[in-house]
Amino acid sequence: MKLLDKYIIQKFLTSFFFTVVVLVAVICVIDFTEKNDDFIQHNLSAGKIISEYYLNLFPYYANLLSPITVFISVVFVTARLAARTEIVAILASGVSFKRLLLPYLMGATVISAVTFGLIGWGIPKANKTRVAFEKKYIKNPFRYDARNIHIKIGPKSYVYMESYDNSSNVGYKFALETIDGTVLRRRMTADAISWDSTRRAWHLSPQLVRTFNGPQESLRTVAARDTTLNLFPKDFASTYRLSETLTLPELNRYIQQKIERGADDTQIYLSEKYERYAYPYAIFILTTIGVVLSARKSRAGVGGQIALGFVLAFVFIIFVILSRNLAQVGDMSPMLAAWVPSIVFTVIGAALYRFVPQ
Repeated sequence: MKLLDKYIIQKFLTSFFFTVVVLVAVICVIDFTEKNDDFIQHNLSAGKIISEYYLNLFPYYANLLSPITVFISVVFVTARLAARTEIVAILASGVSFKRLLLPYLMGATVISAVTFGLIGWGIPKANKTRVAFEKKYIKNPFRYDARNIHIKIGPKSYVYMESYDNSSNVGYKFALETIDGTVLRRRMTADAISWDSTRRAWHLSPQLVRTFNGPQESLRTVAARDTTLNLFPKDFASTYRLSETLTLPELNRYIQQKIERGADDTQIYLSEKYERYAYPYAIFILTTIGVVLSARKSRAGVGGQIALGFVLAFVFIIFVILSRNLAQVGDMSPMLAAWVPSIVFTVIGAALYRFVPQ
């Protein structure tokens, strides 16, 4: 590695770390002012607030703002080099612009690798503690209010409940149906089903079982009993920020379970999955665009170029939010939605590269 490479990588990574710390610290201060009343209401100590909430909130925002922080860092470092005519001297010495990009891309590789590890495993583990803290002390108590619930719990088994009370873990107007293709083979109904946490099983009130064999139907009653089902109280628990608390393997398993049960909200989790792969790639694109935009000496100075960096980084985040919302409502494929911002900015970067000083 040449001295120039070490110099640029050091400046890039140092600027990135400083930008992350400053921006996230400001956001945490603003967040504290908004939630201070909740902390006081629950008489929470400073140690508990910091250890369970803000230490876990910091990496979450650091990752969320990574497009902004990477872009600003690249623009800041490159604009300063251009302002001191160092870029001109480097290019005049025979170094091509592609070669100048190399140390930036090496720095982006380090950031991308760390980012992928954090969003795949580290941040979700931190989010588990943070989200649990929010649900306990900040959010209102969760109440499951869905009606006429249908859940597939096996290849041919389907559960129906008219309603479910998550505070007591009791379901009402319960039915378990066995359907072979499009033919109903068996239907068991009960007025109520409740979860026994000691036995880790469901307790059924007296049941009425109807069995169908072609045109013939048999009917029998069964006394109250305990049984196990591929159904648990967590299936009716709050899904507040659930996708953010799942590591990549956990997210894959959860998506597969959703698909097997025929759930209609898999887009949320598929979007989260594909975004975790797209984010590291976006860092390379934004790094390249940042170098291209700030390599020329500007009359507006470093401040003007940093302002432009802010604008473009925010435009990228807006693209991410819009495409994510389109995916979650089913108007766009989750995979396409996750990659659209990167694709658009790749095209922008390629167009800008044509006008960069070589």
